[in-house]
Amino acid sequence: MKQIPRPKYLSKMKRSNKLRLTGFLGAFLFLILPVHLIAQVFPDKDLVIKNGKIIDGTGGDPYYATLVINNGSITEIQRDTTLQYSAKRTIDANGHLVTPGFIDTHSHGDPLETPQFQNFLAMGVTTISLGQDGFSPELEDLPGWINKVNAARPGVNIISFAGHNTLRELSGVGYDSVPAKDKLQLMENMLERAMAGGAFGMTTGLEYSPGEFSRKEELRSLAKIVGRNEGIIMSHMRDEDDDEVEASLMELLEMGAYCPVHISHIKVVYGKGETRAREILDIINKARENGVTVTADIYPYTASYTGIAILFPDWAKQPNNYPEVLSSRRDELADFLRNKVNQRNGPGATLIGTGPFKGQNLAMVAAHLNKPFEDVVIDDIGPYGAGAAHFIMDEVLQRSLLKHPHINICSDGSPSMRHPRGYGSFPKIIETHVLAENLLKMEEAIHKMTGLAAEALQLGDRGIINEGMVADLLIFRPEDIKENATYEDPHVLAGGMQYVIVNGELAKENNTFSENGHGKVLIKNER
Repeated sequence: MKQIPRPKYLSKMKRSNKLRLTGFLGAFLFLILPVHLIAQVFPDKDLVIKNGKIIDGTGGDPYYATLVINNGSITEIQRDTTLQYSAKRTIDANGHLVTPGFIDTHSHGDPLETPQFQNFLAMGVTTISLGQDGFSPELEDLPGWINKVNAARPGVNIISFAGHNTLRELSGVGYDSVPAKDKLQLMENMLERAMAGGAFGMTTGLEYSPGEFSRKEELRSLAKIVGRNEGIIMSHMRDEDDDEVEASLMELLEMGAYCPVHISHIKVVYGKGETRAREILDIINKARENGVTVTADIYPYTASYTGIAILFPDWAKQPNNYPEVLSSRRDELADFLRNKVNQRNGPGATLIGTGPFKGQNLAMVAAHLNKPFEDVVIDDIGPYGAGAAHFIMDEVLQRSLLKHPHINICSDGSPSMRHPRGYGSFPKIIETHVLAENLLKMEEAIHKMTGLAAEALQLGDRGIINEGMVADLLIFRPEDIKENATYEDPHVLAGGMQYVIVNGELAKENNTFSENGHGKVLIKNER
C-alpha cells in the first residue's frame, strides 16, 4: 500500500512540541540543579586542556595553566588550575607539555594529491609553507587553487607563495637573462595578483632553471612588489657552495632593501667548523643592525635533497641540447662530473632517491653496472633522471647555524621525498638536539619551531599560546617523541605526539588521525 505522506502542519506541530518540551526541561533543570551541575549538562566550552605545562612559543619560562578553546581560538588561559570548567571535551595533560603547533617555513607537497599530510601531523606540524624554491602551481588563478585545496579538506594549514621560476615560465620569460619589457610587466602583474589573492610573498630558486638566468634588476623590481604588499621573499640562494655563499647572501640582502628576506635551508656546502659558521652569521647580524629584516630556516640533517642536475655544469643543462653536448663535449663533461662528485665527498655520498636506482648510492650503482660513476651519471641517469640525497654538509658548522636566535626550524620535506627530513625534522630537534645533546633548551627549541617561525612569516595569529590566538596546539611528553624515519626507510611516521589540534579541532589523538582534515589555506592579512 502506498504510504500517505504526513501533512506538513502535523510535522510542524511535532517539532513545536519538542521545542516546548526542551525549553520546559531546561527551565526545570535550572530551578532544581546547582549551577555547577547545570554547566555539566549544558557545557559552554568546546575544549578544555587542564594540568599541562605550557611552553608558549615565545621562548619564555614554562607555566601551568588551563586552556579554554572556543570556536577554534584560545579564549582563556587560567593560571588558577583549581578552577573547574565544563566542556564538550576535556583533556587532562598532566605530565605533558602543551605547546603551539609547529610551523614549517619550507615544505613541499601537493595538497590536491595528499591532502591528509599525515607525515607533518605526526611531527606536530600544523602549518606548512608551499610554493618553495621558486616553484609554485603553474596557474594564474590563485583563489581558484585555494578553493580547490580547501575543498580537499587538508590536514594542516597551508601558506602559499608565488614561485619566481614559475612566474618566468608563465610569462614567457623562460631562460632569457634580461626579460623583454612587456614580459617583465607580465611577471609583475602576475605577482601582484598572487599577492592580492593571498600569497605571503615570493620564493626564488636561483640555483635552478630558469631562475638562474635572472639578474639583479629583475629581482629588485619583483622585490618592490612584494614589499608594497607587505610580503616576504624566501630564497633558495644562487649558490650555497663555500666559495660563493657570501656573494649569494649579499644578492639576497640587496632585495632586503625593499621587503623582508629569508634564507631557505641555510647551509654552507664544503664549509667546515664554527669559525666559518660565525663568518656567515656575522653578515646576517650586521645586516639586521643596518635595518634589513633577514631571517633563515634550517633542517637538522647533513644531507640535502635535490635533483641530480645539481652535479651538472650549466652548459649541459636546459636550455642547451643534451644529446648535442654528449656528441661534442662528452669527455669534458665526464671530467667535470668526476671532479664534482669527488669534491662532494665521493660517489658514496650521493644516495639516489627516485628512478630505477632508488635507494642505492652512486658508488653502488657504478659497481653493479661495472662502469665509472661519471658514465652512470651521463648515460644511465642524465641531468633530469633522478633526485638524490647529497651528504655534503659539515655537522659542526650546521649545528652552529642552528643555534642562531633568528634561524628557525624547517623540514624542506614532503610526503613522498626519499629523505627522512619530511618525516623526522621536528622530532629530531626534540629527541636529539634537546634531550640527548642539550644543544638547545626545550623552550628555545619550541620557540624556533613556533613563535620564531610565525614571526618570520609575519603570521600574527598563530605560533604562540595567548588569548585570542588560533588554537593550533600540541600535547606530548618529550621523552615519547621519536624520529623514526631513516635514509634507508624515510617514510616512517614520527612517534610520540599524543594530541595534535588544528584550528581548535583534534587532528590526531595518539596514533589515530581524524578522518576529516581541519586545516585550510591561510590568506595573507586575513584572520
